[in-house]
Amino acid sequence: MHAELNQPSITQHENDIASQVIASCVHCGFCLPTCPTYQISGDELDSPRGRIYLIKSALENNEYSYKSLKHLDQCLTCRSCETTCPSGVEYGKLLEVGRNFIEPKRSILQTLYRFSVRKVLSTPLIFKPVGYFFRHSKIISKPIKPKKVKSTVLLLGGCVQPTLAPNINHSIKNILAKLDVRVLEGSQSDCCGALDQHLAAPKDALSKVKRNIDKWTLELESNAEAIISSASGCGVMVKDYPSLFEESDPYFEKAKKISSKTQDIAEYLANQDLSGLQLSELNISYHEPCTLQHGQKLGGLVESILSQFGYL
Repeated sequence: MHAELNQPSITQHENDIASQVIASCVHCGFCLPTCPTYQISGDELDSPRGRIYLIKSALENNEYSYKSLKHLDQCLTCRSCETTCPSGVEYGKLLEVGRNFIEPKRSILQTLYRFSVRKVLSTPLIFKPVGYFFRHSKIISKPIKPKKVKSTVLLLGGCVQPTLAPNINHSIKNILAKLDVRVLEGSQSDCCGALDQHLAAPKDALSKVKRNIDKWTLELESNAEAIISSASGCGVMVKDYPSLFEESDPYFEKAKKISSKTQDIAEYLANQDLSGLQLSELNISYHEPCTLQHGQKLGGLVESILSQFGYL
């Protein structure tokens, strides 16, 4: 799909991303059967291909409306289309550019609502007392310390998960302790920037990203051997940090290092000797997140780990 973009309302970096992604789409339509919103609506504009056309039209001709915004909003950003696409179209990157560009079309009420969501969820002082009432799990086991320290990792705290499901990182720390891994846990205020990025607030997202890069670089230089994420949405965001910077930007190389050192907890465990661990005999129902399967391309990894313990 040919595109000649020189949209003054967005950065040159965003123009380059949009031009490259649009040009890589060959209209094959393989993405349609795997797109959940297209399957429900049957509307071409609710498919990745249709949304690419909408974004192309908006960037080239400034032709967009509230209806265009609605079709982009309805995308789940599951990136299933990227897994399916034979041409390697990085649809997720284009979607972010398109959403950012069309965002001014949003009503004042919607803008205030989305701003409130971003600020509440990423501000622990506000979210903790509110989120406590929506908590669906709690810490029930005692913390375990490693008998000896073979390695050290930085575990991302996350902004939402510690409040709604504090048992997740607690359990991960106990598992890693049994593997003699010391855990440095990031602060809940260290939001990865995904909330801002996906809600068309790229400047706020970039501010958080730069802060994290500076902070985590120091951790890697002094203690941690890897950065572990227990929330796949955060993990894919951190792994995508380099795409937020031009190659000439001083933060680009730093972002590449952070990205290369970041692993989902399943990735990390897959490279460890787990023979000393024992699992309780529980029935397990597992749903693979889109951000793990399509965003990080780690489909089937969790299942392979569970199979080591007799789960099929």
